[in-house]
Amino acid sequence: MNTLQLHLHSSLFTDHLRSTLEDRVHKADSMNTATSKAAELENRLISFGAQIINLSRKLPGTPQGRHICRQILRSGTATAANYGEARGAESHADFVHKLGIVLKELNETVIWLELIAKSSLVPPSEVERIVAENRELSKIITASIKTARGSTGR
Repeated sequence: MNTLQLHLHSSLFTDHLRSTLEDRVHKADSMNTATSKAAELENRLISFGAQIINLSRKLPGTPQGRHICRQILRSGTATAANYGEARGAESHADFVHKLGIVLKELNETVIWLELIAKSSLVPPSEVERIVAENRELSKIITASIKTARGSTGR
């Protein structure tokens, strides 16, 4: 090879390496963004569970209050734990299934929250922002399930 051919070959090789590196960096950035969004959602679900725990402390010690307390503690704190399980799913189908469980727990929790508010076990104003967060989290999980199902064509 003469010097011109060598320079051209070297230049093409360098361009290829640069392009490959840029693709990998872009892919890593996309993965980091997805990972950070997943971590952010997990943190929101943990905070939601903490709000449920704090609310449960305010429920009366009556038979009704104790019953609802046990139920809402179970469903309201299970959301974060089940989301953590979904993040570690063994397959795509397992991931979608576990997200479905998170959504079911959120749906159950919002019913308990509405019962607490309507029965005035605690002032409804103390439940409103938790209900709002529950609804936002439900929308996010629903969208995640739709996206995950769409990526497999199901």
